Amino acid sequence: MDVRPIPCSIKHGLILKTWRELPVGDHFILLNDHDPVPMRYQFEAEFPGAFTWAYLEQGPEDFRVQITKLQELPAAVASPKSYGCSGH
Repeated sequence: MDVRPIPCSIKHGLILKTWRELPVGDHFILLNDHDPVPMRYQFEAEFPGAFTWAYLEQGPEDFRVQITKLQELPAAVASPKSYGCSGH
């Protein structure tokens, strides 16, 4: 999932939507132009224990992260607030 050309204002929502729609045990690879650490903090705050986050490439230009869904979420889980993009 290449999010480099996507504006930050919609990037986080798109990443979360993609992850929420994954079957348990599946993953996607996020490609970004900066370290998506704010996105990781958002996952940790909203979905503790429900995902894994593994860097496949850590810059300096491209960052690739494999995000795996470990458990299903209750349907009532509200969409979390965005923590913003670092460096943009």
